[in-house]
Amino acid sequence: MKLLTKEIKDNLKPLRTFENTIAEDIPIVAKFFDPCGSYTWYVTEGEEDPRGDWIFYGLVDGQYKELGNFRLCELESVRGQFGLGIERDIHFKGHMLSEVM
Repeated sequence: MKLLTKEIKDNLKPLRTFENTIAEDIPIVAKFFDPCGSYTWYVTEGEEDPRGDWIFYGLVDGQYKELGNFRLCELESVRGQFGLGIERDIHFKGHMLSEVM
């Protein structure tokens, strides 16, 4: 599955856009999840680095919930049980960060 689509790229704001914004006002652009595990990544911002990889910022919901950066290449490299990789929730739209915190 392609994780980063043109639609997601078009809707991503640059990193640090929402630096001084409350969670109720921060839209989630994409949701990635481990189909065989308990981790979910909610993307609120992102930009392409000079090497062509993407750096995202958002909420990582795993053992704990924490805000931080994560890379597309890291998500793409994960292979869990049965060799399954991270997937994009194709039905996830219109949620705010405060709803998942």
